[in-house]
Amino acid sequence: MLKARVQLIFGALLFSTGGVAIKAATLTGWQVSCFRSLVGGLVILLLIPRARQGWTWRSLVVAVPFATTFTLFTLANKLTTAANAMFLQETAPFYVLLLGPLLLGERIVRRDLAFMAALVAGLVLILASGGEPLDTASNPHLGNLLGACTGISWALTLTGLRWLASRSGSGRDQPETAVAAGCFLAAAAAGLFIFPLGNTSSLDWLAIAYLGIFQIGLAYFFVTRSMRRLPVIETSLLLLAEPAFAPLWAWLFLSEVPGALAILGGTVIVLAIGVHSLRRRPVAT
Repeated sequence: MLKARVQLIFGALLFSTGGVAIKAATLTGWQVSCFRSLVGGLVILLLIPRARQGWTWRSLVVAVPFATTFTLFTLANKLTTAANAMFLQETAPFYVLLLGPLLLGERIVRRDLAFMAALVAGLVLILASGGEPLDTASNPHLGNLLGACTGISWALTLTGLRWLASRSGSGRDQPETAVAAGCFLAAAAAGLFIFPLGNTSSLDWLAIAYLGIFQIGLAYFFVTRSMRRLPVIETSLLLLAEPAFAPLWAWLFLSEVPGALAILGGTVIVLAIGVHSLRRRPVAT
């Protein structure tokens, strides 16, 4: 169990470096999304055997919102702060709860209402933060809008992955397959907008290699391995390392400081997820 916890935390920390690595590359958002996703998909196929199985139409359907999330998250990070992009994606549980009754047959219970209200409050605070353009965040308003859309697409992805996981016992549908397919779909979609490449540097390609190999491929390898060994509650709490550390990396390496309202909104979102996860702990009998 200790090994699984360490792997999960390490995977979450790798995920959290996405924003700063995306900003480190001088390539456009479309170019970063294309090459990052392509390399990440290849690494996932190499490291995760389940990703090479169960290529069904269901996996391809789930790959669509996954690819959308990858694309929107990359574009949002180029336009707004890494903290805003990450915190806005973390509002996904709000939409998951809304979709649950429709797609998964799961009811919204009373304790979910306060959680959903907290997520909406955090979302409003971040969107209201606005902010002046920075060297690392050229269009915060558009970036925040794309980040909010990332929360919706990530919710659809999580719902789809849970749907596939519930069917994985048959061996035909594997969530990991949708992840790999989503990477390749994101690369293909972004590939339509990558030309002309313009001047690139070795730093650009080092950032792409890091994003694809470590921030996507190796991170998903560790997370998928550990999630099968840990309780859901513990997984949810340990994965909070991602939104907690993403702003820290941007501040340390890029001197990027989000606005006060954005920090407050992000704090509300992270705390709400943590408290809600703890409240879902099964009661001992």
